[in-house]
Amino acid sequence: MRNDKENLIVKLSLEFALDIIEYSELLEESKKYGIARQLIKSGTSIGANIREAQNAESKADFIHKMKIAAKEADETEYWLLLCSLSKNYPKNESLSNSLQPIIKILSKIISSSKSE
Repeated sequence: MRNDKENLIVKLSLEFALDIIEYSELLEESKKYGIARQLIKSGTSIGANIREAQNAESKADFIHKMKIAAKEADETEYWLLLCSLSKNYPKNESLSNSLQPIIKILSKIISSSKSE
């Protein structure tokens, strides 16, 4: 059964996904379709996997889904880095900044879940 009380990582990942959608639309307007598609997939997948983890069938399943979310966050970080280093891409440093707490929280959740 899912616990619907406010959950920081669920909230942050949802807000981040909404920001990624906006940035991806901006990239598409700039005809940067390839990176826009990659970002929309990985950036929204973080929250989707975190939400899925809320309904995990076991502790191992929960950890596995959170690890997938962490991998998606790392991939998203890579695409955002490429955008920031590319000359002709619209910049959005705030996305990278808002991704860092998500990565840190995911890491803490995974490590503390393993030690329980």
